[in-house]
Amino acid sequence: MPGGLVALLDDISIIARTAAASVDDIGVAASKAGTKAAGVVIDDAAVTPGYVTGLDPKRELPIIWKITRGSLFNKLLILLPGALLLSEFLPQAIIWLLMAGGAYLSYEGAEKVIEKLGGQKHGETLEDPIEDPVEFEKERVAGAVRTDLILSAEIMAITLNEVAAEDLLVRAGVLALVGVVITVVVYGAVALIVKMDDVGLHLAKEGITKAGRKFGSWLVHAMPKLLTVLSVVGTVAMLWVGGGIILHGLAEIGVHGPEHWVVGIEESVSAIAGAAGGVLGWLTFAGLSALVGLVLGSVIVFVLHKVLHLGHPTGAEA
Repeated sequence: MPGGLVALLDDISIIARTAAASVDDIGVAASKAGTKAAGVVIDDAAVTPGYVTGLDPKRELPIIWKITRGSLFNKLLILLPGALLLSEFLPQAIIWLLMAGGAYLSYEGAEKVIEKLGGQKHGETLEDPIEDPVEFEKERVAGAVRTDLILSAEIMAITLNEVAAEDLLVRAGVLALVGVVITVVVYGAVALIVKMDDVGLHLAKEGITKAGRKFGSWLVHAMPKLLTVLSVVGTVAMLWVGGGIILHGLAEIGVHGPEHWVVGIEESVSAIAGAAGGVLGWLTFAGLSALVGLVLGSVIVFVLHKVLHLGHPTGAEA
């Protein structure tokens, strides 16, 4: 009996060490995958503030919380199990889903560019009278969650690629950890950004020191400009990420020409630029990816709105 107890305790210690090793593997792999996904995380953080810009300040945090819940739902209940199932049974389908997401991001970005350049607007915007604020808020949240789904899919795909050789438990743990951490970081940052003007107003009125009141006043005047910049960054980010996904996806399915062309230009710029080659090369790749996204997105906008007549200009009848 003592021998059996010792053997049992020994088995338990082995299981515990194995579990601890798995947890450690998950932490290390999650850190590595999170670093790889950093670019998409920045895009996500830049896109989201646009969904609450111009709305009632009292509704900003509730809206961000709704988007955060939608993001967690996307990552943990849709993308995580879907990614695991695909990686186990149909890994070749992942690239096609990513390309569909890239096309959607390109479409969203191109539509925003076309509207800014004076093209027809589709759907209710802040420039129009908002007849039903509750319904408008629902539409904004739904739009943000849809965009988040695409960006989250890219984050999860990058993460899955980093841990493709791990067992199922580690893959699941890493995907869950990365999903939760990135969601908290992104939407925590977004909440700070959109409420910064309120902080500035409080400091301007209630600041103890003159410097504090002056800083608060500066924040109040700076935040509208920052949100405008973030709106532009968000649009460019959608085109950049969307075009990049398409380029990489085409190479994955055997159409190497477009990505090789873009990479070739990037390398040429890097070689010519010398010490600044890394930065300028990256900007070249990002810019050309955005151009690809803009062209593809514009084609999709034309087909959907002009050929198939899906959607209708603001104020027009359906």
